[in-house]
Amino acid sequence: MNNEPLFEIFLQTTPGLEIVLRDEALAAGFRKPKAMPGGVRLRGNWRDVWRANLVLRGASRVLARIAGFQAMHLTQLEKLASEIPWVKYLSADFPVRVEVSTRGSKIYHAGAARERVERALAANGMAVDREADVSVRLRIEDNQCVFSLDTSGDLLHKRGYKEAVAKAPMRETLAPLFLRAAGYDGQEPVLDPMCGSGTFVIEAAEMAMGLAPGRARRFAFEKLATFDPDAWAELVSNIVSNKAKNTYFGSDRNAGAIAAAQANAARAGVSVCTVFRAGPVSELQRPEGPAGLVMANPPYGTRIGDKRGLYALHGALGQTLKERFQGWRVAIVTTEESLARATGLPFQPAGPQVPHGGLKVRLYQTNPL
Repeated sequence: MNNEPLFEIFLQTTPGLEIVLRDEALAAGFRKPKAMPGGVRLRGNWRDVWRANLVLRGASRVLARIAGFQAMHLTQLEKLASEIPWVKYLSADFPVRVEVSTRGSKIYHAGAARERVERALAANGMAVDREADVSVRLRIEDNQCVFSLDTSGDLLHKRGYKEAVAKAPMRETLAPLFLRAAGYDGQEPVLDPMCGSGTFVIEAAEMAMGLAPGRARRFAFEKLATFDPDAWAELVSNIVSNKAKNTYFGSDRNAGAIAAAQANAARAGVSVCTVFRAGPVSELQRPEGPAGLVMANPPYGTRIGDKRGLYALHGALGQTLKERFQGWRVAIVTTEESLARATGLPFQPAGPQVPHGGLKVRLYQTNPL
């Protein structure tokens, strides 16, 4: 398999964090990853596709690019799509669905294009079902057609263990990218003073332990003709986890959120190195041991009336950190610079805007206090 031809692999991610995912892919040993709008492009083989799904924490989906051509009308699209060697990629044992997007092209009707590709698949002996787990994606832009296979299935933030979710959760693929953007590399303690269901804390602990984020779930590539169960089992078995050198802390004033975080940590297998406690920010204490990273996603508020209380909350957080967390770095994710300023902390220039929960957020971070 290592001698098979290379093809283009696209790692989708949250806009604004493409460079961070590129750096993660580079650190994981993938070939010359290149950041571009919406994700990261690289070349690899099917083993690379499997490994990307298994080990990359910041990718939301892994697409395998299998064919491309120019098409100016629907008949041409159907003819050329019929010539793609679908049996090389798809298994007749599993139905497939087609998803189409089109922009700036003579073929402008996505529904009509989808029907033509479905006919091409059927002509190649494939069963088509618009509810199928396996999907063929066609992007038509400037009359160029690019066919990809969605090798992930469910979005990759669905790790397979997080059953309990708090209000306004941070997605599991977003949290490690913000951690990495804040300089976290798994070698220092992390504390989240408003941890909710524990995403930052659990992701930080998993990164420190070398746990593969996809270890507890299934993937769409397992239903493709290119899948080799023995090679996949070998790949999974070669992932070696470590004992965490530090402890990862979460605090929240909501006791229910703390219970959810503890349950999620137990399912993720990181209870041994995580500690969660209920309490307000004013009672937060610096943990014993080395300085590390305070990583928080404080409430934003979407109504004008929410802001007064939020400014007070951010001010209390900043005061506590300045008084008790000397030597620690601080990073917060928030919607407004005024909320970051309300902490009174010496933040560096903010990171790029990142969509989250229907809003645009930015990462603000300090040097060691």
